[in-house]
Amino acid sequence: MKKKLFSVLLCAALIGTMVIGCGGNGGDAGTDDAGTSTEADSGDDGGDAAPAGDLNIEIVSKGFQHQYWQAVLKGAEQKADELGVKINFVGPNSESDIADQVQMLTNAINAAPKAIALAALDTNACLDAISQAQSAGIPIVGFDSGVPGAPDGAIVANAATDNYNAGALAAEESYKAALKDRIANASGTVRIGVMGQDATSESIVNRGLGFIDKICELVEADDKTVSVEGNDKYVSDAKGEKKDGADVIIEVVVPASVTNELSALDCQTLLNKDDIIAIYGSNQHSGDAMVTGDENLNKFGTEDGDVIGIAFDSGKVIKEAVKSGKFIGAITQAPVAMGEAVVDLCVKAANGESVSDIDTGCQWFTAENMDSEEIAQNLYD
Repeated sequence: MKKKLFSVLLCAALIGTMVIGCGGNGGDAGTDDAGTSTEADSGDDGGDAAPAGDLNIEIVSKGFQHQYWQAVLKGAEQKADELGVKINFVGPNSESDIADQVQMLTNAINAAPKAIALAALDTNACLDAISQAQSAGIPIVGFDSGVPGAPDGAIVANAATDNYNAGALAAEESYKAALKDRIANASGTVRIGVMGQDATSESIVNRGLGFIDKICELVEADDKTVSVEGNDKYVSDAKGEKKDGADVIIEVVVPASVTNELSALDCQTLLNKDDIIAIYGSNQHSGDAMVTGDENLNKFGTEDGDVIGIAFDSGKVIKEAVKSGKFIGAITQAPVAMGEAVVDLCVKAANGESVSDIDTGCQWFTAENMDSEEIAQNLYD
């Protein structure tokens, strides 16, 4: 009898141990050098709701190691934790590794996620995989530069910086801080230079046009005239026109080829014009070239008589120029907000909700605010 009772108790103990073991976490999600997995628990155990982490999202970025993409990842993880979903964030080691990204996209589709986020290095290279995702009924959300030229209906929404609005913000902030007074107090014509890396990239052109159009609007609102001159593409697409005898000249320069040397020479040419009061560089390439071009001239600064430097992006050179007072400020994109937005869009698309494009915003940073928590998290080299 005692042996029989002992056997019953032993069986009960073993069954209890098995139940406890099956209820465990099951281990951490795997990681590697080119990606990370994150599973967030929503903490909701009631009703018929799906268990936390059942909704899985694959995020394929243009890169992984760069601070910009790490900031996107930070935002994605924050939103995944908030919504209680599982994400797998991957990207090639270099933004020239197109084949690696295509393989990552294929792997993502084979994982049968509820949604995929994609920042394509080369849309044409991704077309077969995109078609495969469509056939499997997996919605794709674009982010950063998105998936330009994708087949109609393949991308349900995009989370990206509105580059035109970002350029306009650079104009608004620099005009308010210094340009307005310089123009109002000028005894003759003044010149504002706009440096574009090229006249073909949609994002670069829009950053330039946003700045140009907003400067025109602000100058004319102060009863001054403005003339847009220089590169044909920018002049023809800008809202302003070329005018004789204008109070303000906006001169747009674009190098014959994208090299730091040629862009630095463009900057030097502008700096050596007697009527120049400011130069705006519409991306990191142009901002870096502005610093290089000014190395022996030392004309940029924030004091009276200095040329006002305005930049876009937050690479190491630009951040140092802002911090030292060489540039009055610069625009940074908001990669953390982008990561949050792309996860939110993916969850909605996975649940069959209607989604639309989101402007993930940008920020104007100066020497005074660049170390604040809100700004610092979005600054990247």
